[in-house]
Amino acid sequence: MNYRILAKVLGLLLVLISLSMFVCGLFAKLDVVAGDHEAMVALVKSAAITFAVGGLLVLLGLGKIDRIPRREGVMIVGLGWILSTLFGSLPFHMCPPYMTWGEAIFESASGFTTTGATVIPDLTEWPRGILLWRAVMQWLGGVGILVLFVAVLSYLGVGTKSLFRNESSFQSGEATTARIRDTALTLWKLYLGLTVTCLVGLRLMGLTWFNAVCHSFTAVATGGFSPHNESIGYYSNWGNGIWIELWISLFMLVCSLNFLIFAVILSKKWQRLKEEDDARWFIGMCSLVAIGIAVGLSLDSRYSVGFLQALRESWFVVVSIASSSGFGTVDYALWPAWSQALLAVLMVIGGCSGSTAGGMKLGRFMVFLKSSLHEVIRAFRPNQVFRLIVNGNPVDESGRARNTSFVALYLLIIALGSVVVGILEAGTGIHMDTCLAAVLATLSNIGPGFGDFGPTKNYDILRDSTHAFLSGIMILGRLELFAILVLFVPAAWRRY
Repeated sequence: MNYRILAKVLGLLLVLISLSMFVCGLFAKLDVVAGDHEAMVALVKSAAITFAVGGLLVLLGLGKIDRIPRREGVMIVGLGWILSTLFGSLPFHMCPPYMTWGEAIFESASGFTTTGATVIPDLTEWPRGILLWRAVMQWLGGVGILVLFVAVLSYLGVGTKSLFRNESSFQSGEATTARIRDTALTLWKLYLGLTVTCLVGLRLMGLTWFNAVCHSFTAVATGGFSPHNESIGYYSNWGNGIWIELWISLFMLVCSLNFLIFAVILSKKWQRLKEEDDARWFIGMCSLVAIGIAVGLSLDSRYSVGFLQALRESWFVVVSIASSSGFGTVDYALWPAWSQALLAVLMVIGGCSGSTAGGMKLGRFMVFLKSSLHEVIRAFRPNQVFRLIVNGNPVDESGRARNTSFVALYLLIIALGSVVVGILEAGTGIHMDTCLAAVLATLSNIGPGFGDFGPTKNYDILRDSTHAFLSGIMILGRLELFAILVLFVPAAWRRY
């Protein structure tokens, strides 16, 4: 293990985060809303601490780096998200009304992993500078802090292919064959363009600049943090509330698709779009589930809503859950059990590979379904040869095996994580189904779950030890397991 490379790259990452904190502190200084002086002090102090540690790491790693080896790349990705979470928690702990360390780390992890779970019962108690920092964390974590990092490091002359490959959101063939720096820059230009478009639209619809910025940051990141306790439901009763909901749901949907699709569109490789199975499946899945729930709600005598109103509510909730955003307009915990079961399935599946969405990813689910179907057919046609193609790319036997292992490990972590949460919360009266909901929602980076962690609830009822554990679960889900699990393999740390 080359620790000098780790120190330098992680130090530069912390410097970038400290600059983001400082910008939020500057906003708090200039903001006229009472109470932001404390936020300014907390953010500036946090930025100074983060910058000092980052600068020290950079000094320890001084020297030219020609390339980042694969092992160091994997370690940097895992450690980078952990350090971002730890230092990102400082403002929450240092600003009134103050969070405990466990709560602050949980809120920070939820931000950077774009999970959207929160321990804040009343957002009005927190100054706007801190609420802006929550949105900025999700925006940075959305497309991947380390994808931005790739572009920055490439200009510094550092080979960063291993970083790009191991940042979970962009494990795609196009990304590894293109020039990595150009691909990273293209992705960030697309991300910025989508953010600005969403921001302008929300501002024209009547949102203040502050609310438009916060919601555009978290919608494009499919994160779900809102400065309002009612989330997007705050605007539902506005005259143009339905258009605000549709506008935000559009960006949640678009940003759940593989970002490289947009790069393909810009390069006018139209034939490649015909091979994009993920996008068709995702849009079709959201549409069918939303329509099905709307029909069920409109026909159920317990719910006095017409079909169009039911469709409005179900569409936003379905897209929010499938994209792992977690924005809310209605309390889906009041819906029938079968509709909540459908939402739970969407939580596990998640969005498309190469998107800002969470979950195990639709591409993996497609490979798993097709492979399972092939095995069923092999039961009566053992000699039949199958060719599995997903998104225009053939999947060989080793690829199928890796995919099956990932799905099995994902489900195993949900089961074991639920047991751990139950042990950590022993004596509090928490039920096992609530433990399962907490792990499912955090591992899939959704945020709101079911039961005590439903769309109108939060995670403040948990102990600090449970908050810390679920923070690790969020990072594990964001990096799709392996970039974090490798940190616990002793051989990965051996010096060479």
